[in-house]
Amino acid sequence: MPEPRWGLTVPFPGVPLAAQEPLVRRAEAAGFQDLWSAETNGADAFTPLALAAAWTERMRLGTGIAGVFTRGPALLAMHAAALADASEGRFVLGIGSSSDVIVERWNGIPFARPRTKVRETLEALRPILRGDRGPGGFRLETPPAHAVPVYVAALRERMLRLAGDQADGTFVNFLPVSAAERVVGTIGAPPEHDVVCRFFCLARPEEEALPQARQLLAAYATVPVYEAFFRWLGWGEAIDPLVAAWRAGDRRLAVERVPDDLVREVFLFGDGDAMRERLAAFADAGITSLCLDPVGPPEHLAAFIDALAPR
Repeated sequence: MPEPRWGLTVPFPGVPLAAQEPLVRRAEAAGFQDLWSAETNGADAFTPLALAAAWTERMRLGTGIAGVFTRGPALLAMHAAALADASEGRFVLGIGSSSDVIVERWNGIPFARPRTKVRETLEALRPILRGDRGPGGFRLETPPAHAVPVYVAALRERMLRLAGDQADGTFVNFLPVSAAERVVGTIGAPPEHDVVCRFFCLARPEEEALPQARQLLAAYATVPVYEAFFRWLGWGEAIDPLVAAWRAGDRRLAVERVPDDLVREVFLFGDGDAMRERLAAFADAGITSLCLDPVGPPEHLAAFIDALAPR
């Protein structure tokens, strides 16, 4: 089995975009191979990568992920072509349905038939990124000089299979280690298919970091698409109490009810060696690209990069 790729999530938390350059350069010098953006309620998915394209020479730059409801295929293709040009072919377009919270509640767009929307977007992007016409006759003024791989973010069975069948790679998130082999197997893709997983890393002793990890898991596990994901993996009974408290409006009780067994399966704790040991288990299960997301104060980021640099 080939060695996995090592990547980091950008933008780095707590650091203004204009001040990210030293950390990005440090990561490339340390041997990290990828930067994957995150888009929720901070920076958009593309701006941090545009900056990184100017600050790096070798790193692969990917959106992790850009939503297909809030951007049409023509706009996604324009973003992709621009970043492929700026990075001289190092860009990967990661797309996904996002969640009903982001799409419907925050942006006022109906979150309907997400798998169909992702599939239709994939089908529209392929000819456009080749320089041909897409839906409505749209064509890029200048098509990318380099091929742009398109990855799909997926959680459950049907989206995972869509990613395996039609995309160049799959992006997964909040994956319990005991479910990694099942999820990779469900993708059903050939060995060269890249499977990226984002890992939330708390570089502190487990007992010290558990309270923050519980808060993060409570916020995600109560979003309908993630709730359905954990239920599909067999964690439904374990998360029922926290979901009930969250929906009743008692956030504090919901956090108290987060099952620590699930937290320990999803999050990475401890020092660099402890995290490497856990990451190796995911790699053994078929994860081919590791995307680390450091959770902690910005003054610890440089040490985190050094401690988790590929060996």
